[in-house]
Amino acid sequence: MTVTKMSWRPTYRSSKFRNVYGKVGNREHCFDGFPITKNVHDNHFCAVNSKFLAVVTESAGGGSFIVVPVSQSGRLDSHCPKVCGHQGNVLDIKWNPFFENIIASCSEDTSVRVWEIPEGGLRRNMTEAVLELYGHSRRVGVIEWHPTSSGILFSAGYDYKILIWNLEIGEPVKMIDCHTDVILSMSFNTDGSLLATSCKDKKLRVIEPRSGAVLQQASCKNHRVNRVVFLGNMKRLVTTGVSRWNTRQIALWDQEDLSMPIVEEDIDGLSGLLFPFYDADTHMLYLAGKGDGNIRYFEITTEKPYFQYLTEFRSPAPQKGLGVMPKHGLDVGACEVFRFYKLVTLKGLIEPISMIVPRRSDTYQEDIYPMTAGTEPALTASEWLSGINRDPVLISLKEGYQQPNQLAFKAPVKEKKSMVVNGIDLLENVPPRTENELLRVFFRQQDELRRLKEELTTKDVRIRQLELELNNLKNVSPNNV
Repeated sequence: MTVTKMSWRPTYRSSKFRNVYGKVGNREHCFDGFPITKNVHDNHFCAVNSKFLAVVTESAGGGSFIVVPVSQSGRLDSHCPKVCGHQGNVLDIKWNPFFENIIASCSEDTSVRVWEIPEGGLRRNMTEAVLELYGHSRRVGVIEWHPTSSGILFSAGYDYKILIWNLEIGEPVKMIDCHTDVILSMSFNTDGSLLATSCKDKKLRVIEPRSGAVLQQASCKNHRVNRVVFLGNMKRLVTTGVSRWNTRQIALWDQEDLSMPIVEEDIDGLSGLLFPFYDADTHMLYLAGKGDGNIRYFEITTEKPYFQYLTEFRSPAPQKGLGVMPKHGLDVGACEVFRFYKLVTLKGLIEPISMIVPRRSDTYQEDIYPMTAGTEPALTASEWLSGINRDPVLISLKEGYQQPNQLAFKAPVKEKKSMVVNGIDLLENVPPRTENELLRVFFRQQDELRRLKEELTTKDVRIRQLELELNNLKNVSPNNV
């Protein structure tokens, strides 16, 4: 199979997305005065849904992030409360797609934490997580929620392992241990039955997550893969990476045959990482370079030329990361098909950028808003783990989507501290390798000691109470005889 190199020669074909344009929110719709993290980790440091915007921030003595209602744009109060329970820098944050008040975070302190944000936002600093998940032996760089199951969370650590957490019990239920270096990104197909990963070992993998079996693997010699994204149900993958001549590239792959990419396309000679964003409803692929100001967009087709270049949104301000609004949070009246929240570190600014299809009519545009995944899970954690796959529960955006009354997120009560997965105790398995790791283990042990001391104190008090009660009984009983 030969790899097709693509040209930038414009080919004109009919497309309803040919004139999509990017529109930056007015100054009053931007979020100003955010001390955005200066961490150089290649992540977005931003997560958004129809209720809240969350941004990882600079903070001394641990890791924290700011959460504000998405409707409360403008300048941030310098004393605004933060989510600040981590002992190391926060490396990734993701909102639960089904419970819009639940957010997961992962950190250099080796933990993954799940937080419940109160309605209306934070009123004081939040230090207590709903769940603290320890299982990785090194820092945790990437987290992803399962796309159809309500209680499944995936985390990838610098110990080269992916853990699958069942939040119904608050424990890891599976360890995927096929990577030989740091995992750079994870992406699911539509029903979450397949997981694609890109890794620093220059391999692209398609994995069956419940068994951990690697179904397909590509050793990328010419195209060094950085990020991977599943193209919905098209049975295709798109990767962004670097060619052997250090030009930035995108490549299209068949998920059932990763021996060669179907097509590769050189983008430019810049050095920043290319973040891919795919919209399965419009078949549009957005490419945003870290440190660039522009966002290119393409339409993906099943026949040649596969990538149909549309145009690009240009801006002089470089982006550190981008959050993406879920479909049900878009303004369908304005024909908005995608919305980014762009982090501009130098200005401490978060700019909303709306991608709009120009239409004259004010009526609902059925052709650009097909039925889309909503906020209702298709199955529970235990159903998915038992082997069931279901497509997402679809909704129409026609009448202005109203979220159904949801069940509250219930965290399990946890006592157990050892984490045994695949017969290995993850907390005891790997000794710390660096000074930072040693510090993190030290902090974790300090927490454990504090907890045990509190437990001892309460038990001492209880013992004294019982002794007093026993003495009272002894004193009373002779009189009753």
